[in-house]
Amino acid sequence: MRYPTEVRERAMRMVAEHRDLYESEWAAITSVSEKLGMKAETLRKWIRRAEVDQGSRLSRPVQN
Repeated sequence: MRYPTEVRERAMRMVAEHRDLYESEWAAITSVSEKLGMKAETLRKWIRRAEVDQGSRLSRPVQN
């Protein structure tokens, strides 16, 4: 399922805003994803991609 950009941005913003309320980032991702009715792994991938795009996380090299 494809999600609109607004939904992606809202979900990622919710994780960032509520991260401190949870023991781990994964716990925050899981909680937000359940509230929005999406898979946690989908939300995790969006967050990682945004971090790479913003330069705050290095992308992993492709293994041959």
